[in-house]
Amino acid sequence: MTIENFKFVTGAALGAAVFGLAACASTPIPNEKIAVAQSSVQRAEQSGAPELAPVEMAAARDKLARAQKAATDHEAQPATMLAEQANVDAQLAEATAAEQRSHKAAAEFDASMQALRQESMHETQPTQSQ
Repeated sequence: MTIENFKFVTGAALGAAVFGLAACASTPIPNEKIAVAQSSVQRAEQSGAPELAPVEMAAARDKLARAQKAATDHEAQPATMLAEQANVDAQLAEATAAEQRSHKAAAEFDASMQALRQESMHETQPTQSQ
């Protein structure tokens, strides 16, 4: 390898490294996306998701924590991706909790309607006299 080739290869490698560092430095930390995910997780927690949708809630909390760590480590792209996933998981947890509450309310309504039907049938049956 000649000195000119060596300088060219070294210069190209150095240029690529500088470009790569500049690209990393130019990606901002997704503080807003992390804040949105935090808000979604809090809303899901208040909706009863920890009890009614524990798997979804655990996924949301885990991804939020990982997003916060990635942001602290100045890893913008993983932080963005994890914050977005945490937001979606929290929304899923909240929706799952709402669905569970709806199913429970429907079951309770059905049970009370059945009890009313049975009571009504007993009241309308003629009494047998001897």
